[in-house]
Amino acid sequence: MSKSLQDQLLGAGLIDKKKAKAIGKEKRKQAKQTPKGHKTEDEIKQAAKQKLAEKAERDRAMNLERQKEADAKAILAQIKQLIDTNKISRAGGEIAYSFTHGKAIKKFYVNETLQSQLSRGQIAIVAFGEGYELVPQPVAEKIAQRDESLVVVQNERSSDGPDEDDPYADYPIPDDLMW
Repeated sequence: MSKSLQDQLLGAGLIDKKKAKAIGKEKRKQAKQTPKGHKTEDEIKQAAKQKLAEKAERDRAMNLERQKEADAKAILAQIKQLIDTNKISRAGGEIAYSFTHGKAIKKFYVNETLQSQLSRGQIAIVAFGEGYELVPQPVAEKIAQRDESLVVVQNERSSDGPDEDDPYADYPIPDDLMW
């Protein structure tokens, strides 16, 4: 009650001074118990629920990120294992085989058999760490399923015989011709 209303009620005789003092005292007590800027219990509970929901969302996002990192590590380990167990040795190679990786032209030496297999698409070149390795074509396909960017050279498989429509089928290729 405001002072003017309280004075009016006293003047009209509806309340006595003792009752007016008790009402004023009660109003001050309530004002002290809930100071301005403080929240009620419902607002506090609502804020706590909201903070818990936000924390749960952050935790979910962090767990998802960790899971993605773990999956990437697992895929990299699978690729490493595929390359380690299936790589083809190119020891004793005397023929330079050039290929492009990105914008750079790379070269390594292979023997005649490996060069033939590379050109026919039976084996492929994959990037591995700082270098390159030769792997069989089925292994290269498995690596490409996991990470296409690691397969550098994978020629299409071709049949050993000449094409039916080849206009140069009647002209033999000289044995000493090098590309």
